[in-house]
Amino acid sequence: MLTITQNAEAAVKALTSEPGMPESAGLRLALAPDQSQLELVLVPEPQPGDQSVVGSDAHVYVAEEVAPALDGQLLDAVTTADGVGFSLQPQQSEQPGSAGSDSAT
Repeated sequence: MLTITQNAEAAVKALTSEPGMPESAGLRLALAPDQSQLELVLVPEPQPGDQSVVGSDAHVYVAEEVAPALDGQLLDAVTTADGVGFSLQPQQSEQPGSAGSDSAT
C-alpha cells in the first residue's frame, strides 16, 4: 500500500482544512480522464472503491485501478513559493538482517 511522509501528511491536512472543505476532504490519486497519467486532486470525499491510506491523520484516497501500481510507493511533498509539489518514490525497504539482529553467540 502507498505510504506518505510527514511532509505530505502536513501538506494534505493544510490543503483540506481550508474554509468550506468537509471533514472527509482529501487528496485523491487516480488516472487522469485520458488515462495517460496519474493525477492528484482534492476531493470532498472518496469515490466508491477508493482505498484510504492508513496510519495518517490526513485523508489520502487511492483509486482502485491505480492501487496496485502505487503499492510500495512513498508520497512526499515540498512547499515552494509556487505552492505544494507532491512526488512519488519507491519506499526504502529494510534488508533482512541489516539491523544487526544476528544473535549467533
